[in-house]
Order: sequence, then structure tokens, then C-alpha cells
Amino acid sequence: MNLSQVLSRSRWLLNFWALTAAFSTYFFMYMFRKPFTAAAFETGASGDWDSKAVLVAAQVIGYFCSKLIGIRVISQMPANKRAIVLLGLIGAAQAALLLFAVVPRPWNIVAIFLNGLPLGMVFGLVLGFLEGRRLTEALVAGLCASFILAGGFAKSIGQWTLTFLVEDLSLTLRQAEQWMPFLAGCLFLVPIAVSTWMLAQIPPPDERDTESRSERSAMTGVDRRQMLQRYGLGLAAIAVLYLLVTVLRSLRDDFAPQILNGMGANVAASDYSWIDSQVAAFVLVVNGLTAWIVGNRAALLISLAISLSGVGLIAAALLVSEQLTPLWFMVLIGAGLYLPYVAVHTTVFERLIALTRNRGNMGFLMYVVDSVGYLAYGVVLLVPKSALIGGQTADNAFYENFRWYCWVGLSVSAVACLLSMLYFANLRAEPQVMNSR
Repeated sequence: MNLSQVLSRSRWLLNFWALTAAFSTYFFMYMFRKPFTAAAFETGASGDWDSKAVLVAAQVIGYFCSKLIGIRVISQMPANKRAIVLLGLIGAAQAALLLFAVVPRPWNIVAIFLNGLPLGMVFGLVLGFLEGRRLTEALVAGLCASFILAGGFAKSIGQWTLTFLVEDLSLTLRQAEQWMPFLAGCLFLVPIAVSTWMLAQIPPPDERDTESRSERSAMTGVDRRQMLQRYGLGLAAIAVLYLLVTVLRSLRDDFAPQILNGMGANVAASDYSWIDSQVAAFVLVVNGLTAWIVGNRAALLISLAISLSGVGLIAAALLVSEQLTPLWFMVLIGAGLYLPYVAVHTTVFERLIALTRNRGNMGFLMYVVDSVGYLAYGVVLLVPKSALIGGQTADNAFYENFRWYCWVGLSVSAVACLLSMLYFANLRAEPQVMNSR
């Protein structure tokens, strides 16, 4: 009896194993993506363009291209190839970080683009091991915990690595900033190999899973077109909501030091992890509980209501920001942004497919909205600094403009969320099975 068969015999063991493997794999992936955001990269700044913003934008553009490629690649990826492809993507991303270290500025911007290019497909590969199960929402909530917690942890790893390179190895700050991302990634090569092996041992959904949530299969081009045509209006509303949340969430994560400094906070490396741990504890419990809602339509609508409550939480945080400490302001803003962001990942698309019994998978729908969200964020990052922060360079200007972005974003997001709820509430109840074969 192999390990996959052992896991199939124990529902509790299978869910624990799957949750641990998915969380660990995506958490470790972030160590190849985000540590560089802990650096300021001020030594290379010139003119009206912010050096760090350009680097982040280069990675995001690579991520966006990856999402576009993933719409096809992830949606039709055979289950038995996911693990080996995942490891290949990680290897390519780490090789790009080595290029970033050895190629002189500003040409190493290309290396950061190449780093983002493979990493954008990792989430879809991991998600494929979890979807179509009775506890998919709880499992994917655990997966989402990884990227909520990993962002702060990666910045902490990056800041600690910078300190080590400068103080212990006597590198200049410029040299340390270039080598830090590669060295941080080296620390996690073995851990991600182990967690990917764990993913590969997860057995496919059983008959009860399929009966409850429908079979998940690779999609052809015809399948993809039919799904978009059939539910285009509802999916468009979700895409708008997801776009705005992605932009605000990414600004908050990538420029957390500037926002906190603008509020007058003196931030330690461990503070980033503390902020994100508070966000994760709240958001994941709320979204994970939808796994126990039996009705697919009810779960879909409740997840959209959760998204709307997140928009309301952002508004509340902005209104009482003067009474909050900077760290708790970031916690509340993060919770408000991650409620809808995680709801789309865990429940909205999972229950839509289960409700309609369409031939397809979550990876396709996630990569459609992800590509839209990351394209928008890349455009925002390429806006000149003077337009982005009102012609000022102070962190306080960035914080004040971030507040304004939040007000605009939550207003449009609320409308999009209400439209999607109205659309799916009136979706025909009888299941429709699409088959392109």
C-alpha cells in the first residue's frame, strides 16, 4: 500500500496532509518572490521614476504574463504533471534571482521580470490538488493563509538578510540589495522540494466529493469560451471587484514600509509578520467556514456577502484611522481587502462550478481574474512618481494618497459586489453540463 492509498483511508489525515502541503508549498514560493521588497533600492533612483516601484512593476508584469499563459496552461494541465512542472518553475525563478545579483543596474530589472514569469503559475498548480472536494473552502483557506502570512515573513527574511550581508559580510548596501533575493531563495530550495513531494502524494477527489462538488477536469478552448459566454456578466462584476482589491492589496503589501512610515511608525522586522498573522487569523476563519454550507447557491451568495463586508471594514478603518495605531490600521485595512480576495479564491468559483456542473476547473477562472488584476497593478506601478504621490517624495504623501485610493476602490467594489450577488441570485437553478467532446 502506497502513501496515497493510506491517505485515502483516513479523511482526517488526508485533509491535514493536503492543508500542510499546500500551505507550505505556496508559503515557500513567496521566499523566491517577495524578500526583495524589503529593500529600498534608493541608490539607483533617478528622475521622476521610483527605482523600487519600477522593480516591483517588472516582477508584476512578469506575473501578469504568467497569468495570461496560465489561463490555457493551468486549465488543461494533467494532474500527474503538476508537481514536476511546479519544481521547474521554482528553479527558473531562482535562476532569475541569480541573474539579478550579477547583472549590473539597471539591466537587472529584466531579471526581476524573469523571476515573476514562472512564479505566477504556481498557485494554479497547487490549487489543482485541492479543488472539487467537500472541504475545498477550508483547504484553500489554508492555502490563502500562506500568501497572507508569507508576505510579511518574506519582508522580515529580506530585512534580516540585508542586515547580515551589510554588517557581517561587510557588503555595501547596493551590493547587499542585489544579492539578498537570491540568498533568501537559497534557504528555501530544500523545503519547497519536500512540500511539493507531499502535494504529489494527495489522492484525487473520491466519489462523494464528485457527487457534492462535480468532477474537475482539464478544459479545452471550447470549454473556456463557453463558460465565459454563459456567465460573462456575473464574472465581469467579480473581475472588477477582484481587480480593485488586487491593486489595493498589492500596494498595501509591497509598500507597507512607506505607509507605516507615513503614519509615523517605527517598524521592526517582526512587525510585518505580526500584522499579517492578525489578518490571517480573522480572514481565514470567516472564509473557511463556508465549507460547511451544504447548498452551493447559498455558499456562493454568502461568500459574496462576506466580500461586501470586507469593503465595509475598509471604510470603517479609514473613518477611525486617527484613533488607531499604525499597526492596527494596517491590520484592519488588510482584513478588509483580504476578505473578498480570499473569498474569490476559496468559495466563489468553487461553488459556481459545483452549482452549474460545468466542465472545468477553478484554475481557469482564477487565472482570468488574476490576469486582469495584475495588469491593473502593473499599470499603477508604472505611473510616474509625481502622479502617484502628488509630486512629493515623503512617505506621508504616499500614505495620504493610499487612503484616497482606498476610498475610490471600495466605492466601485461595493457596486460590483452587489451586481454579482444580484446576477448569481437569479442564476437558473437547474444544472447545465457543458461538454465539448
